[in-house]
Amino acid sequence: MIEIFLKTLPFFALIGLGWAAGRLRFFPPEATAWLTKFVFYFALSAMLFRFTATLPIEELFDPAFFAAYLTASIAVWALGFAVAKLRARPLAEAAMEAHTAMTGNTGFLGVPMLVVLLGPKAAGPVLMVLAADMIVFSTLITLIVTYAHHGRVAVAPLALGLAKNPMIVSMVAGLAWALLHLPMPGPLEEFMKILGGAATPGALFAIGASLAGRSAERLGPALWLSAAKLVLHPLAVAVAAFLIFPVEPIAAGVMVAAAALPVAGNVYILAASFGVAPQRVSTAVLISTAVSILSIPAVIAWVHT
Repeated sequence: MIEIFLKTLPFFALIGLGWAAGRLRFFPPEATAWLTKFVFYFALSAMLFRFTATLPIEELFDPAFFAAYLTASIAVWALGFAVAKLRARPLAEAAMEAHTAMTGNTGFLGVPMLVVLLGPKAAGPVLMVLAADMIVFSTLITLIVTYAHHGRVAVAPLALGLAKNPMIVSMVAGLAWALLHLPMPGPLEEFMKILGGAATPGALFAIGASLAGRSAERLGPALWLSAAKLVLHPLAVAVAAFLIFPVEPIAAGVMVAAAALPVAGNVYILAASFGVAPQRVSTAVLISTAVSILSIPAVIAWVHT
């Protein structure tokens, strides 16, 4: 456990460095926004393209893996939704809380960290989790909130939004490259490697800097959502992956580790843009990220055993 904690410590130290820079105003919110944009559109996209273009197709699509992850995540989503409705929250807020309870920071934290800590074999499973979160659950929350606000579902803007997401575009492009069995020229591979190498420090620093301007509000719901994300989600995934569906053990372990990640920062962006429960989502991001400094090493140590 101590050894795993020491391995994860540099990743969280980068988050802490970003947080300190943000709190001291050495790195203002405008700088954080531009750094996030660089990571999102360039560095992380290069890393995702390189992974998907060079991995065997069978490591990028496993029906049992998707079935296990979707079953467990939908169960946690439904529980989060039910708890919110029991508190008499309106439809849009209940859906946003449900989304918060099972959407982890796979893109900015999981992809850079888990592949390093768990080895190259983790790349395929982490990308499958990322694809499920972005395509299935981001679509679901957008549809529900749009319906709650306008009484109708607008499919065309949703499809356009997915098509403009650089992480989706980069994974689709890499998958097409792999399916066509195209060779990766040396200069292109080196370019993607150098640019993708900026994703890990850039993403972690940006996470910390973005947390610096947040304060803890609506603590009760945020504590529940953080517990659901850090405890219930990986527990449900472990049951589905190890006991119900025939998921290969290494992939199942990576899936559990990915499910143990804290609430994703882009959930707050969605909540703020929709005007739905931004305070409790922001607090859940803050709490779950802080607690994950200890919880993630514990889960990864369990995965290793």
